[in-house]
Amino acid sequence: MISTSAAWLALLLFAGLMTYAGVRDVATMTISNRLVGALAVAYAVLAPAAGVDLATISSSVLVASGVLACTFTFFAFGWIGGGDAKLLPMAVLWLGADLALPFLLYVSVIGAALTVALIQFRRVPLPIALKKRAWSNRLHARETGIPYGAAMAPAALLLLPQSHWFSALL
Repeated sequence: MISTSAAWLALLLFAGLMTYAGVRDVATMTISNRLVGALAVAYAVLAPAAGVDLATISSSVLVASGVLACTFTFFAFGWIGGGDAKLLPMAVLWLGADLALPFLLYVSVIGAALTVALIQFRRVPLPIALKKRAWSNRLHARETGIPYGAAMAPAALLLLPQSHWFSALL
């Protein structure tokens, strides 16, 4: 059945791309526009193919647009990076309007834990084995920000089973 296949593909693609975004953000402190664009195109193709109804798609787009407006404001003030500003609303789009607030709460809690862990990590000298790695030096530098993609990825994965994508499989 096309909706079942599309739903499975959507679940796997979203989970994979969010995981990649989180890992890449830790390693490089960047979330690429191509990744965000791939998520946007995949949603536009797979949501209708999976049988997601127009009301769900519309409410998801509306809420994600509001989140985008907020995150771009945060970006303009220098509070978050540009990749974070684009990935957060994209995840809201994929998870749906119903899961937007729980997602933002999960990101906040996981992001706070990540921030505390990084503050502690940055207080101790970097082990010699890690000094040879560009990613660990970048992450250890106090002037470096927080890779919030690493908080968004697990938050999205925790909520994905509650999303409308799973209802297409039932």
